[in-house]
Amino acid sequence: MLQVSVLKEHTDAVLAGLAKKHYKTAEADVQAILELDQRRRHLQTEHDSAQAEANELARQIGTLMKSGDKAGAETLKQRTAELKQQTKAHADELAQVESALQQTLYKLPNLPHSSVPEGRSAQDNEVVREVGPQPQLPADALPHWELIKKYDIIDFELGNKITGAGFPVYKKQGARLQRALINFFLDEARNAGYDEVQPPILVNEASGYGTGQLPDKEGQMYHDAQDNLYLIPTAEVPITNLYRDEIVGTERLPVRNAGYTPCFRREAGSWGADVRGLNRLHQFDKVEIVQITHPDHSYQQLEEMLGHIEGLLQKLELPYRVLRLCGGDMGFTSALTYDLEVWSAAQGRWLEVSSCSNFETYQANRLKLRYRAENGKTQLLHTLNGSALALPRIVAALLENNQTPEGIRLPQVLHSYCGFDKIA
Repeated sequence: MLQVSVLKEHTDAVLAGLAKKHYKTAEADVQAILELDQRRRHLQTEHDSAQAEANELARQIGTLMKSGDKAGAETLKQRTAELKQQTKAHADELAQVESALQQTLYKLPNLPHSSVPEGRSAQDNEVVREVGPQPQLPADALPHWELIKKYDIIDFELGNKITGAGFPVYKKQGARLQRALINFFLDEARNAGYDEVQPPILVNEASGYGTGQLPDKEGQMYHDAQDNLYLIPTAEVPITNLYRDEIVGTERLPVRNAGYTPCFRREAGSWGADVRGLNRLHQFDKVEIVQITHPDHSYQQLEEMLGHIEGLLQKLELPYRVLRLCGGDMGFTSALTYDLEVWSAAQGRWLEVSSCSNFETYQANRLKLRYRAENGKTQLLHTLNGSALALPRIVAALLENNQTPEGIRLPQVLHSYCGFDKIA
């Protein structure tokens, strides 16, 4: 979340950033935060003053009792009782004000980086670069949802029988391809200096708030009400929360972690061609890379992460493009996001397979994730993450782009991982 100090000292810049993200109630919410903070400070001062006076009176009462002045001591005791009521009232109101302040801060999205383009929707995103030729398929080429039936490698009907729509069953060469891609992505991450972790896929409420999924995306997460736990929408949540409430030594920076998890998203409201086949699922596999870094180096690290993800797509021989998202299409918590999309030849369109983002101090402020500066004071770190990679649309593009009359050719880099060079 945004820091109150930033809102106070740079109010105009904050409002301009929120406007770029098309946050409609920016002025009212920022004003409410500033007023709540002022009230909080006033109450804290009143509380501390009353507490100090009570402590001083307690000292004086002790002196009067020793001297035998019971009447004088009784008078001060009456004042002490009044102060006790005041401090309780102050503490109660202070708790209410602090809660209201926190909830209003949770509503504000992160401020966009200066390089984020203006715009309201995906149509306004900036194409940074496009890499690789788009394959030309014959007229009878099939989309991946037909190919998976033809080669019997993924079964949506079985998944629907077991669970419901959006939970496919991978089988035979399809299951082996899934495992191969996961292992390939994890090996590449390890070779790039990321430490592999295998985190829980259920997280508590504090973890959801820590990385910003709560309260923003509460309706999109699967929730176990009995234990108040959430199925993760991405490994970003548990991996970043490994460092909640920590002061990380500068000698450890940047912290690099990678992890494979299944991911769960309700995808409420999704419809149309975008949801066919593997294009949009409720459960899918993904390898995530996460970095925690010094604020001075976070944008250098973002470019490094982006290069790593591009390297995966190049090794998979998939044509792709890199987009810099505009203010209106960015995620709630992000300061700058690159999306990577692969070309789906049979569908004739781009499919998003990765988002790579810098959150600056937004998540770290929620997480209380800090480092100790040279002056000895603690400062907030920067957090970053990226999909490296999400499997469903990668699989869709591999199947569609590489279909031949003899079967589906797989890129060279996957042959040893799969144990076969084509799906037939």
